Amino acid sequence: MDRVPDRDGGLPPVRRVGLSAPFVWLAQGFSDFLRAPGPMLAYGALVAAVSSGLLYGLYQSNAAFWLLTLTFGFVFVAPMLAMGPYEAGRRLAAGLPVRLADVAFVRPAFRQDVAFLGLALLLVYLFWGRVAQIVFGLSTYQMFDTVEAFVRFALFTADGHTMLMAGTLVGGVIAYFTFVMVVVAAPLLLDPRVNVFVATLTSFRAAAANVAPLTLWAAIIAVLLLVSAATGFLAFLVIFPWLGLASWRARMALVELAPEATQATPPPPLDAQPA
Repeated sequence: MDRVPDRDGGLPPVRRVGLSAPFVWLAQGFSDFLRAPGPMLAYGALVAAVSSGLLYGLYQSNAAFWLLTLTFGFVFVAPMLAMGPYEAGRRLAAGLPVRLADVAFVRPAFRQDVAFLGLALLLVYLFWGRVAQIVFGLSTYQMFDTVEAFVRFALFTADGHTMLMAGTLVGGVIAYFTFVMVVVAAPLLLDPRVNVFVATLTSFRAAAANVAPLTLWAAIIAVLLLVSAATGFLAFLVIFPWLGLASWRARMALVELAPEATQATPPPPLDAQPA
């Protein structure tokens, strides 16, 4: 396997993968989904219900700006909400059963390092929200009383188009930085031997060694999140746990960790490039 030399002092080795790797992860994640459909559908239903409820509440209150913020800002909180599917993927790889209780209450997620990563994501999300407000304020002096009026402004006026382009560009840069920071860091933190600093540095190293595959992976995730948003997040019933399981497969392919003493050794990833 093609390892990246560790010049950072004791960090877990990372691997280089091919451009087709994200599609392998999706296929493996869906296969894992079918191995534990009950717990995964229940988890997806909970995330879908909460997301759809928030979306509906904002729509009914005509909070147009915050409706857009929730829709596009979900990428910043999704990695922490996916701890259940990560745990399901870990258990399946170790040959352990997956029950609803295992994914609803993930013990390794309740530790300080996971909280630190969650705090970092919250700060990035708040920063993104402020940037979005600045872009909106520079685009128009109007206040929109209804979601429909805001949508008409965004889609059918020159100022609205400028707002969307500027917001997409700036938000995309922030979102991609967040993705690079957590793409393997969040699932890595399920291993109690890994702290938040090792996890995030390893995530950056994996992204630097796999720019094209992980950029494609980020695009796939963004498209699936937009598809979910278009359904009022009801598609999260399947898409959210599927993406979580696929993200666990990505972690296994990108980062080499010695197996924990209490776990069976997982099989080598199918999508890693030979040396």
